[in-house]
Amino acid sequence: MTAPPVPKLDLAPKRRKPLSLWNPLDYLQLLCWVFFFPQALRWYIETFGEEKGLNVCKTLAEQRQWWQQSPIQRTFWLQGLLLTVFAPIGVAAILDSLGISVNTGDVVLDVVIGVAGGVTVGIAGGVARGVVFGVAVGVELCLAFGVSGDLTDLTEGIATDWAEVALDSVGDVVGDLAYVTTGGVAFGVTLAVTGGVVFGMTLGVAFGMVGGVTLGVTGGVTLGVVGGAVGGVTLGVVGGVVFGVAFGVVGGVAFGVTLGAVGGVTLGVVGGVVFGVVFGVVFGVVFGVAFGVAFGVAVVRPELWVATALSRQLPSSRIRAFSRITAIPLPGLANQILDWLSHDWPQALNNINSLLAYTEQFSPIIGAVSQSLSRQDPDVLVLRVSQLAEEPFDWKLLRYSSASLSNALKEQFVKGFFYLPHSVKRRLLSRSNTRLRTDTPARATAAGFWYLHRHQPSHAARAFSHVRHISHGAEMQQLSHGLALALNAKQLNDSTLAAGLSMPTSSPLLRDQTWSAISQLRSVVDDAQLIYQSYSRTARSLALNRALGTLREIINTADRIPLAERPLIIEIADAWKEKLLAIAAEVGEVTHTQPVANPYVAGDPVEGDLFVGRGEVIKQLEELWLMGNQLQSVVLYGHRRMGKTSILKNLSTSLGNNIQVAYVNLLNLGAVSNDTGEGEVLIAISDAISHTLSISPPKDEDLLNLPSITFRRFIQSISRRFKKGQGLVIALDEFEKIEELIAADILSKDFLGFLRGILQEEANIAFAFAGLHTLEEMTEDYFNPLFASVLPIRVGFFSLGETRQLLANPDEDFTLDYLPDALDEIFRLTAGQPYLTQLLGFQLVRQYNHQVFDLGQDRDSIFTLTDLDTVINHTDFFSNGRYYFTGVWDQAAQDAPGQQDILKVLANEPEGLSASTLRRRTDLSSEEVELALKTLERHDVVSVTEGRWGIIVPLFRQWVSEHQ
Repeated sequence: MTAPPVPKLDLAPKRRKPLSLWNPLDYLQLLCWVFFFPQALRWYIETFGEEKGLNVCKTLAEQRQWWQQSPIQRTFWLQGLLLTVFAPIGVAAILDSLGISVNTGDVVLDVVIGVAGGVTVGIAGGVARGVVFGVAVGVELCLAFGVSGDLTDLTEGIATDWAEVALDSVGDVVGDLAYVTTGGVAFGVTLAVTGGVVFGMTLGVAFGMVGGVTLGVTGGVTLGVVGGAVGGVTLGVVGGVVFGVAFGVVGGVAFGVTLGAVGGVTLGVVGGVVFGVVFGVVFGVVFGVAFGVAFGVAVVRPELWVATALSRQLPSSRIRAFSRITAIPLPGLANQILDWLSHDWPQALNNINSLLAYTEQFSPIIGAVSQSLSRQDPDVLVLRVSQLAEEPFDWKLLRYSSASLSNALKEQFVKGFFYLPHSVKRRLLSRSNTRLRTDTPARATAAGFWYLHRHQPSHAARAFSHVRHISHGAEMQQLSHGLALALNAKQLNDSTLAAGLSMPTSSPLLRDQTWSAISQLRSVVDDAQLIYQSYSRTARSLALNRALGTLREIINTADRIPLAERPLIIEIADAWKEKLLAIAAEVGEVTHTQPVANPYVAGDPVEGDLFVGRGEVIKQLEELWLMGNQLQSVVLYGHRRMGKTSILKNLSTSLGNNIQVAYVNLLNLGAVSNDTGEGEVLIAISDAISHTLSISPPKDEDLLNLPSITFRRFIQSISRRFKKGQGLVIALDEFEKIEELIAADILSKDFLGFLRGILQEEANIAFAFAGLHTLEEMTEDYFNPLFASVLPIRVGFFSLGETRQLLANPDEDFTLDYLPDALDEIFRLTAGQPYLTQLLGFQLVRQYNHQVFDLGQDRDSIFTLTDLDTVINHTDFFSNGRYYFTGVWDQAAQDAPGQQDILKVLANEPEGLSASTLRRRTDLSSEEVELALKTLERHDVVSVTEGRWGIIVPLFRQWVSEHQ
């Protein structure tokens, strides 16, 4: 059988227009709200009033402006003021007609107290609360003084004729007390039912009770009259229970009578009886009953509970019957809520929020929610609690879904019990555990979301750790841990913080908007690293502005973040903004008064501080040469103009003083004669070594006449100079020159074998060869001796991060910068090719100086996509880069045939082509196409993706398309 749909509960007031200052019925509406529906006052202000209250105005000028711009609140306050003035007068007239005399001075005092209290509370806590306080205090003080006035007359009568009271029997005294108690309770209940609800009475009568009790205790203890008090207590309790104000009478009578009137009627002491009864019993019972009426009728409202409970049994009432005031759990409400939650969780949550907003039925709501969560399937538990935490009217709903509500109530009762000694309070409080519990998945999840709401993400992470094994549990733990790191961050460029703000791998995400904000915080951390590490002032300034803009966006769009963590993320964003603003002065602004020095090197090797990137290659060489027992020879190979020479020329700065690097560019040999070719090569190497080590080289004639013997002795003498951990790396750049000399019979085919022999003899001597080919490509027999002794290391393209680093921070004095999309586009066009990257940077700086200082244009010092397009489309760009473009093109004419034909076809196909298509378009055989593609791939000219071959560097593809 299909369950009936969960009805939509709407307990909000149905008024559609503001209260009128001149309509008497609106005053009755307001009076009804004050005593029977106080939540409507909050709704009225939220619905019709201004968002900003008077309490936020700090100066008189701001308060005056608020009054002028807030007509709804102004009218509402005036209506409350009028009710505060005239309601006590009306109540006094009613009391007088009932035969209860009220002193005119008391009524005036009521009005003064009500007005003063209403104004005070209205300014401090809002207009609605001021109206409630003012009206309720004025009316209820009037009621209190009316009741206490009659009882005072009774007390005065007893006091003036104490002898007569002393002769009365104990039964007579008890009878009088029962009469007083019964009348007081009945009168209080009657007033409550008719609208005399007493918040103000609670305060006024309570003060009177304290005074009576104190005086009664003093007199009773002094005279030792105990028995009369006991009898008074007994009938006081019975009378209070009879008339339905058990809590008030028990509290009031027990503490007002028992502790107040400690007399000794049983001892028969006439004076003790008189003073014990008069001051202990009479004042204790009177003010105890008054307090009982105030609490039992004004707060608990048992008559409304009875009426609501009865009306809810009627078929027509269904869900409409809800008392707005009584806190006594309505029968069947918890089961009804539980049924709603089991059939339609979202609609049930809406109903729960309505109940929390417009009733006092907190206890059954907590019970139903806790019971429902305990029954949830683990796969949906975190989701259910997440929905519960979206927009709860009262966040304590989350707290007491984990903590014990009954223990919390006991704790509040004990703390408010001012008669108990501190030692007793501590002992009682130690028995009530009110901490959040994580012993079940439901309680742990509720605790986690409560801690997020309370800005305690580290506690939330520990709570969610108990449910990390269920759906979304690990996500919430990671989210809480990241927010904890962000909240407690000392430095924003901390690598631990960056790692902690990483995105989860699971999907779909439960809190996707929160993760979006966390991702933005992670980008701020990335910018902070650039702010702290960049040499460029402009780069730091841009990163700072970008980070501040991201934080501002987080704050401005925070309403999209779930409510539980929203204030926490705003707090984090505000704190981070303050940290960044604190260093803003250090970043500063840059103004260019002269042309910017061009830091980019297009063509020549990059040395010193201009050399950036290549961290992986340098790391490999450091591991080989600094951490091993023997120096390992290597060959650096890769694409033309990839930066191999720059690596060799900058090795010395990375290796320290123990490993020396002697750099030799073999292209500087020039023309080598056939007779003395080996000697000339060894002279060039010896000169580089002597320059590096600051020693004398062998004589030229010795190297020319006996090259192998002379050079071997030179190397051996150098090797003996080194201590343990020291050594020499001989860097031979443009190693293809050796191949050319051997092919031309200028060098012996045994020359490489001679070099290999040196490597085997001297452990602290190594070679670093650099060239376009790997040794495997050098297929001649004379290369084979080096195979077992040399480790190949590929030098490839820059990564995106290295490209950005090279462009944005070429040196510490560079004051220009790039937009992120411009950096990304440069990487796309060059694929990270170092020479082309340097060339574009070089051309951009030239263009900036020309525009600003030659043409006098006013422009930003930040390169954009427009600047990049202007440089690339300039007629000089491809001619300036011809050394690279023609070098790659000419290399494609060597080795395997058909390479250039394939490049011409691919130049007009940005998406690439398959090998079979290339075969048809080039008239090459399958074997020729395969060999040509493999050669081009080995030289980093083309690559294959999903079976389609394409040119790696878009700028080279464009050059081939336009110039070949």
